[in-house]
Amino acid sequence: MHPDIYKRPLLFCLAALIILLACFYSPAPSKRDVFHSLDKKTVTLTGRAEGFAVSKKKSKNVIVKVFSVDGEPADGYVYARLRDFEPEWKDTLEITGRLQKPYGIDLLGNFDWSRYLAHKNVFTEIKSSDVRVIQPAAWPFRAVRAVRADILRVFNRAFEPELAGIAGGVLLGERGELSPSLYTAFQDSGAIHLLVASGGNVGFVTLVTVAFCSLFGVGRKRTLLIALAVAGVYTLIAGADAPLVRAYFMAACACAGYFLGRNSGVFQGLIVSCFIILCFHPASVFETGFQMSFLATFAIIVCLNNFTLPAKWPAWVRFFAQIFLATLSTQLVLLPVFTNVFYKVSLTGLVSNMILVPMASLLMGLSFAYYVLTLVHAGFLLYWPALWCLEGFKALVEFFASFRFSALPAAAWSTGAMVSFYAALFWLFNLPLKNFARKTFIPCLLLVVGAPLAQAVFFSPARVYLLNEWNKNAAVVRTPAGETLVLGDALEPEKLSAALYKTGVTKADAVLLFSEKKSKNDLSQVVPVERTVRPFADVWPGDELVIGGTRVRVVWGRHQTREGRFWTNRGYSGSDKDDVSYCLQSGGKEMCIGAHARFAQAGEKTVFNIRNKTAVLKI
Repeated sequence: MHPDIYKRPLLFCLAALIILLACFYSPAPSKRDVFHSLDKKTVTLTGRAEGFAVSKKKSKNVIVKVFSVDGEPADGYVYARLRDFEPEWKDTLEITGRLQKPYGIDLLGNFDWSRYLAHKNVFTEIKSSDVRVIQPAAWPFRAVRAVRADILRVFNRAFEPELAGIAGGVLLGERGELSPSLYTAFQDSGAIHLLVASGGNVGFVTLVTVAFCSLFGVGRKRTLLIALAVAGVYTLIAGADAPLVRAYFMAACACAGYFLGRNSGVFQGLIVSCFIILCFHPASVFETGFQMSFLATFAIIVCLNNFTLPAKWPAWVRFFAQIFLATLSTQLVLLPVFTNVFYKVSLTGLVSNMILVPMASLLMGLSFAYYVLTLVHAGFLLYWPALWCLEGFKALVEFFASFRFSALPAAAWSTGAMVSFYAALFWLFNLPLKNFARKTFIPCLLLVVGAPLAQAVFFSPARVYLLNEWNKNAAVVRTPAGETLVLGDALEPEKLSAALYKTGVTKADAVLLFSEKKSKNDLSQVVPVERTVRPFADVWPGDELVIGGTRVRVVWGRHQTREGRFWTNRGYSGSDKDDVSYCLQSGGKEMCIGAHARFAQAGEKTVFNIRNKTAVLKI
């Protein structure tokens, strides 16, 4: 890839747009958004189903683009939970029900449903009491969804649920019924991306269409138009998610460049598609799927163009070498995403993807061919090959996930660490461009060294995080001396461990409990814990502990009344209501955590926990 590609004005505009959105944009409802009708007990709204329904135990759920509320024009989206009714894509519905804010718990490091919806510009939910179709979708949309439904119906009828889920996931991104153990196996083997309809699927469909047209001698321009049309239909059938739209935009930009006599290239197509998506849907910048899609595509484009393989190598060696290079570049560029979102890194992914990626392409073609043959009652010709391929694919996924160290837990990286990592990676990816690498060495080196240094000097990680989930409390403390302490064990261990990983550590130096009451929530089940301190067993009020560079003083439980006054529990009654508080001295600073992590004090600052939120006290 020529280094001048990085000098294109649109690339700088895109970088500026991403920085501005990441720093200053916060998704919020517009003035006419349906969100402002929350004060009404029951509403009747009209809107269009904007996606394919998701099946839940008690409802069929879909995002609806709102047109009106109680006859008045309105805007925005709602997440509709529809009972005894299955919405169809692009149908216009009339829904009567109760509006509510999306359920969400802002627990450090854990999934927040309301924030997830906000990144899709959805700020309201509706539970329906009555729903009906007032205008069916146009016939092209009805045809597309009928094909999708028929494909999934054929898979569900022919294969057992898990195999049907794999076939639907690989072909359409609809993974259906996968057991938790199999889903975890896909994660640990590094193959979870194969169950999501992605840009690779669009590229595969495009290439197959081009090859098919070539067999019949179709002209080059007409072939491109046909391939673009087929890829567009597939994009719609698969749900038109961000990775698919990005890939289709790339293909469209490349074709437009060809017809205009310009070498647009896939890199320009990637930049244009990213810019268009962010202009129309700015909140995409916060979506994990969007980030992974563009980072992975960028890495593959740069690496496959810069690290060219010797032409004298056999074709099959070059094929697997390219897969390895693409997999390696993808794993490297997505490493901060894996650590900061999933808190897990797959070690077998480099090897497993060399086998599973080509096999997924074969499975995609085979499963679609099987569906086409069923339309003419000849599906039996490919039933057994399709079944064997599905079973083999599943067995390989489980095999690669079975290794003890197939996936390792990982703590979230700081912003400085990520900037340093991507600066080094950018230089490494462009190393074959010797002159360019030489010119960018000093700037990249300054970022590699300077970003973590600036993070350490200007942004102290010392914090007290007060966690609350339905009045079950705990606290995670990063001390100025560098220790990580967990106070309380009321929360589930998995949720506490996610909070620990988010603070940048994979283990706790100590767990300090507030009472002697026994709890089933043992954090040491999921993360290493150096020490567990139980009051009235290991320590008593008045005792002092030394944990690394932090001195811990045990005091009687400090509480706050409803009127805001503080009081201290004094004396031991022998009941499970007896509790303690902890005062920590570290780095010349002192902080006290109230009984059961209900508040934290540092000097004159006091922070109280908030129901279903994470309150933060900077030290």
